Amino acid sequence: MRVLHSERTVLSMNETDIRKYAGLMEELGLTGLEITEGDKVVRLERSAHAVIKEQETFVRQENAGEDGGDYVSVTSPIIGVFYAAPAENADPFVAVGDRVEPGSVLCVIEAMKLMNEIRAESGGVIEKICATNGQVVEYGTELFRIRR
Repeated sequence: MRVLHSERTVLSMNETDIRKYAGLMEELGLTGLEITEGDKVVRLERSAHAVIKEQETFVRQENAGEDGGDYVSVTSPIIGVFYAAPAENADPFVAVGDRVEPGSVLCVIEAMKLMNEIRAESGGVIEKICATNGQVVEYGTELFRIRR
């Protein structure tokens, strides 16, 4: 975790406040947070690698499919807006029937103006897309089902 400041005056912040904001960043899966108070600014940053590792531990949950087959349910690790494509007029990252490999980008969730890529932990075929583009999703909302 790094505490940065801009060219503006640095906001004096005690250790308790920094820990509170760092906890909020971890809870929401954020890589950066900027606190502005008048002309005073403090920015907290942490590496994206740490956030990705945390997301991977929360994103997948093993389930059995309706027909008894196995699938992986990909759930949202954060609260935010679900985007199926990298840009408004772009093709979606995945569609039903697509084969994905571990590490494939499935979607993006925007939280506090930060785009968080959600990646497949294991390979398989997209069986179902459970969220719609632009939908606000909660922590734990099922986003995809991937048949193994």
